[in-house]
Amino acid sequence: MLYIVALPLLVYLSFKQKYKESIPSRFFLFNNKRFNKADGVWFHVCSLGETRALKPVLDLLKDQEIKITTITHTGQLEAKKYDAEVRYLPYEMLIPFWVKKQKILIVLEAEFWFMLFVIMKAKGAKVVLLNARISEKSVKKYLQFAWFYRKLLKYVDIIYAQSEVDKNRFLALGARNIEVIGNIKLAGEITKTKDYEKPKQELIVAGSTHDGEEEMILKSFVEYKKQSDASLIIVPRHPERFEKVYKIMQSYAEKNGLTLNRFSQQKDFNSDMILVDAMGELNNIYAISDIAIIGGAFKEGIGGHNPLEPAHFRCKIITGKHFHDQRELFKYVHHVQYIEPSEIHKALNKSKELPSSRVDETVDLEPIIKKILES
Repeated sequence: MLYIVALPLLVYLSFKQKYKESIPSRFFLFNNKRFNKADGVWFHVCSLGETRALKPVLDLLKDQEIKITTITHTGQLEAKKYDAEVRYLPYEMLIPFWVKKQKILIVLEAEFWFMLFVIMKAKGAKVVLLNARISEKSVKKYLQFAWFYRKLLKYVDIIYAQSEVDKNRFLALGARNIEVIGNIKLAGEITKTKDYEKPKQELIVAGSTHDGEEEMILKSFVEYKKQSDASLIIVPRHPERFEKVYKIMQSYAEKNGLTLNRFSQQKDFNSDMILVDAMGELNNIYAISDIAIIGGAFKEGIGGHNPLEPAHFRCKIITGKHFHDQRELFKYVHHVQYIEPSEIHKALNKSKELPSSRVDETVDLEPIIKKILES
């Protein structure tokens, strides 16, 4: 009934750039056929970050038939880089008619789909939660519906949790057979795909920014620019926002007499401000940057983004205080400034005195994958 009521909204959203592929695929099975083969290893992830985290896992499974489902379009694009069958995960009502039997279903992080677990278990698959977490922000909601999650988690064979805190939260929901392994993102190889020449001036990159964060950063950068020779690069999290962000940057450039260029038109880092309106470039930019402002944490409701890449390239990291979804990763990163939006200018000045960020820890996935396959 809810599906029928929601149909007009689903059709409307299907015309939006962000959802024009994912909603028709997930809710109407448009260009989203069943997997070609059964008896493989099926990974379900949500979006870009989780899909990237699969790489070191898949490197250990090269002799297996791999299937991947995602929720978002950016996750789908990333998944298609792997040697795997890639699909969108259908809406739960459609799952019983869509899935094929697989040997193992491995679900990353917090993708808890009741119908998916029930059907795959009924078909004889082993169900595994990998890199599992329950965020500080979400734990109260989970506990309010503990009766539901107790039922859901009965269909899970083993949970590999990110931390002891996550383990205790799963235990409170009635889960069993939990092992703490750390965050599998620590096992990933961080690389760049292109080499850009570092400009002479200081380079500040605002990476994975969300709506409202660009203006906070631009306002602070304009003040910082008055006393420092620096350039600002902005890399929005979602490509459908490129045009909007460019107009915001254009307004600040005109008001303050600053130069601006679009990366897609001119790969020049000597302008005062640069919009990176291309996918897959963030690591390449981190590699030549001095300071990284990580978006997604200056406002509530997003949860922050992965700090491992800028730390790997020894950027001085600044981020907001709403990084609850990445708390486990930030635990491994040293020398980070956690600030309020009003403190960005102050943090930029303070960065001159601070050492570069770094990550010391790693995770060995080989015994974990071996255990999943053998048990």
